[in-house]
Amino acid sequence: MTDDELFALVNDGSICIINGERTMVHPGLPYVWGGVVGFVMLLASLWMLRTSVKNSKNSPRFNLISLPVLGNLIRYITTRAWVLTSIKSISVILFLMVIVAGLFGTPIAERNLATMLTWNVWWAGLILAVFFLGTTWCSICPWDAIATWLVRRRLWLRAEPNNSFNLRVPKQLRTIWPALLLFTGLTWLELGAGVTTNPYATALLALIMVVLATLSLSLFERKAFCQYFCPIGRTVGFYAQLAPVELRPIDNDVCLNCTSLECFHGTDLIEPCPTHLVMGTLKQSTYCTSCGNCSQSCPEQNVAWRLRSPSTEAIQESRPHWDEAWFMLGLMALTLFHGVTMMPFWSSWISNFGQIINDSGQMLWTFSIGLIISLLMPIFLYAMMVWLTKYLTRTTLSFRRVFTQMAFVAIPLAFAYHLAHNLNHLLRESIGTWAVLQNPLGNNMLPLSLSEQYFRHMQLQPHQDILFAVQAGLMVFGFIIAIKVIHARGQYLFNSSVKFSAWKLMPVLLFAVGMTSLHLFLLMQPMTMRM
Repeated sequence: MTDDELFALVNDGSICIINGERTMVHPGLPYVWGGVVGFVMLLASLWMLRTSVKNSKNSPRFNLISLPVLGNLIRYITTRAWVLTSIKSISVILFLMVIVAGLFGTPIAERNLATMLTWNVWWAGLILAVFFLGTTWCSICPWDAIATWLVRRRLWLRAEPNNSFNLRVPKQLRTIWPALLLFTGLTWLELGAGVTTNPYATALLALIMVVLATLSLSLFERKAFCQYFCPIGRTVGFYAQLAPVELRPIDNDVCLNCTSLECFHGTDLIEPCPTHLVMGTLKQSTYCTSCGNCSQSCPEQNVAWRLRSPSTEAIQESRPHWDEAWFMLGLMALTLFHGVTMMPFWSSWISNFGQIINDSGQMLWTFSIGLIISLLMPIFLYAMMVWLTKYLTRTTLSFRRVFTQMAFVAIPLAFAYHLAHNLNHLLRESIGTWAVLQNPLGNNMLPLSLSEQYFRHMQLQPHQDILFAVQAGLMVFGFIIAIKVIHARGQYLFNSSVKFSAWKLMPVLLFAVGMTSLHLFLLMQPMTMRM
């Protein structure tokens, strides 16, 4: 069937015309699911406003090592350095394949392993992995693995001397502002400069990240790149606060009585914690890289994975700093921006704006202005709602403190939408990855025709209706946790006020409703394919 015949037959909205070209789009979430999510949002909002704020209780946990058979396997895996190194090696091999394919393979994005594996599988699937496995991606990250092997010159175990200058990171850089700037730059490269459809540029970007990780490890103590600079690691870290798993002490009393702190200092064989964490005082997963050093070095074997409520950290335990609050809000804004740029109407918007400012070519100036506006507008709106909340509660707390504490509302809103959005990419656009693995350089391959794209699109597994139900469920999940965050953080900040009530948190609640509604609107629109 020719593309013209296909276009004449298809009337389900999967093919549309954008800028004069026929383009495949993913169908949006049906209106009925939008109505269901909206109804649940209304009920949850009324519940919050009518329920008095009560003291939060510690949620129950379950140590996975308590499981029969499986518990012993988990303990074995987490206490053996060679196991993690083996998995890292597989990750590095795939990474090197991406580099080779990007530098020497076909420039056709959908036929090249570099672009298919990086953007349609890894980047789309990474957020889903965080939902189930927390920060475990950081433990097998090829950027860090290659940097460590180059600088430490060992596959595993501690290297002494460790071939680093071991400088302390300058105070000005001991924040995650660099990670936010790099994440913004990565978004500009991905969506503005078109790196996602350029295998060569994808390979160069991957190499740049390895160079940054290696330079950081060569200059600074421990792993400053992972802690302060890596935009992917910080994204994974903040999202992991909503993961149902965590790496924590089995018995807190054992840590309380520990004086040697092997989890922090390491041992003669095991490296110290790369991000300066002490297991006995660990309350949030943001900076934990799941590297396994603590579980391998603890003489009491008192470190293990455990299950918990996904809302525990964001509600009870995490205490953010000013830079962390901005990163959370920036993450929400950039995730929203990703969605907007994949709407069919984005091309006409950016084209019309480019004409107004007399931009031409790739319209990078136009795109950059749009990115800045999209980044600042949600944060400005949030700041306004925080100011109104501060006014209504008559609190004497500083604006900065209220802004910082309530910023946790951004994490469930961003994470839920990011998951729902990425599921579309992962399930619809990863089809054909096996064929690309068989021919990673894309030798003698032609671009996918419109009919090939369409029939791939029709092979969606699981069924599209299941995908829609999961997306709607994720939006409900994100909003309900956001409601809990507002409720709990409001109690933490304003419980000294005699006249305090949940109604005075209405501005922040409206912010959560507005952002979820906007995310829902984007999910209900047709979305253009990445490649």
